Amino acid sequence: AARRFPAPSVLPQDLAGIWDKEHVSPPLPPLVDHAEVVSRINGVVSASPDLFAVEKIGESLEGRSIHHVKFGTGPYHVLLWSQMHGDEPTATSALFDLFEYIRLHRQEPAVSRILARLTLHVVPMLNPDGAERFERRNPQSIDVNRDALRLQTPEGQVLKTLRDRLKPGVGFNLHNQNWRTSVGDPPMPASISLLSVAFDEKRTVSPGRKLTKKLCAVIRDAVEAFAPGQIGRYDDEFEVRAFGDNLTLWGTPVVLIETGAWAAEAPDPPLVRLNFVALLTALDALATGRVDRADPDRYESLPVNESRLFYAAIRNATVINGSGIPPFTADIGIVANRRVRRVNGVRELVMTATIDDLGDLRTFGALRDIDGSGLTAVPDTGYQEGAVVELPDWHTRTDTTIAVGQSPRIALLRATEGGKYRVHLVLK
Repeated sequence: AARRFPAPSVLPQDLAGIWDKEHVSPPLPPLVDHAEVVSRINGVVSASPDLFAVEKIGESLEGRSIHHVKFGTGPYHVLLWSQMHGDEPTATSALFDLFEYIRLHRQEPAVSRILARLTLHVVPMLNPDGAERFERRNPQSIDVNRDALRLQTPEGQVLKTLRDRLKPGVGFNLHNQNWRTSVGDPPMPASISLLSVAFDEKRTVSPGRKLTKKLCAVIRDAVEAFAPGQIGRYDDEFEVRAFGDNLTLWGTPVVLIETGAWAAEAPDPPLVRLNFVALLTALDALATGRVDRADPDRYESLPVNESRLFYAAIRNATVINGSGIPPFTADIGIVANRRVRRVNGVRELVMTATIDDLGDLRTFGALRDIDGSGLTAVPDTGYQEGAVVELPDWHTRTDTTIAVGQSPRIALLRATEGGKYRVHLVLK
């Protein structure tokens, strides 16, 4: 079969360059709601009705449609689903970039090979009600990914029915993970974590799991150059209630791709790009048979996920915490979560931050590290950066304090001439 398609695969760096020029994904995937997904699906199909087909395969609890996009004519069926947790949107945007790439490059040998050898089945947004609220769970407050056995959620029923009808050879379960997830030592953000999903407590390595380990190895080799030290291995403990574990048990071995954090002011585009490269490289490996030659040790040797990452960390600062206790030296670890809210009918992304830890935090990493050496951290009571101020009396109690569980309203002051202090940085 390889002699019929002698063209080389598209290299990961070339895929990344194509994404840079041609991607259609929005800059903020968390703001993509069900209406936009439906509009984008309809646009994909109307642009190439001979290539893409769509069917409504069910509805969410609140009546939002759930769609299955199909393309390719090959004998080997692949199932991909995204956003079964409503607040995990990165791969949804990457899938629309994948559709666009397939549409624009369908005549090129590497893409025509994928279309000839594989049939792709994609559910871009499995939990549209959760996505509408940017929440993990559905309106029943059930985690859809823990409903594979009881099937009490309409979204879980839809996925199970589709899997049973198609009986795909492999599946890709696409998620986001907590921004605290780290990998390596010193801790780095686990920007992509991979899992060859187990189907029993013994973590038996069946032919299907051998395949998914090799696919994970292919993905690692494709994306590691773009995120060195930031690719991890997800814990492979068997979860009897989860869809990935049960699909693997039912005969569709599953690769889990978890997207984590990225240290940038605009973290979403590079993470969407990683997903795009990962998925297309994996599909190419399946279409060419290159996956059979992959080394599963490349997967097994990935460092396992940990939870040692802050959103921001102030290191080695003198702390006047506003509660009337003497100054002390400490690191300040801050965590953050993204939320979506509606303002005048428009979805907006907001960040909420909390002080999570104080003390010696040298074993933790951070997306943003702030060197507090020679600086005094005080509660922000209205400081302006660059202003020259008096150092507050540590005996004085303030309404705002620097303490675990509090909002990180912190000003960093640096000593200057005449016993005064200059406001170096203000964190809100």
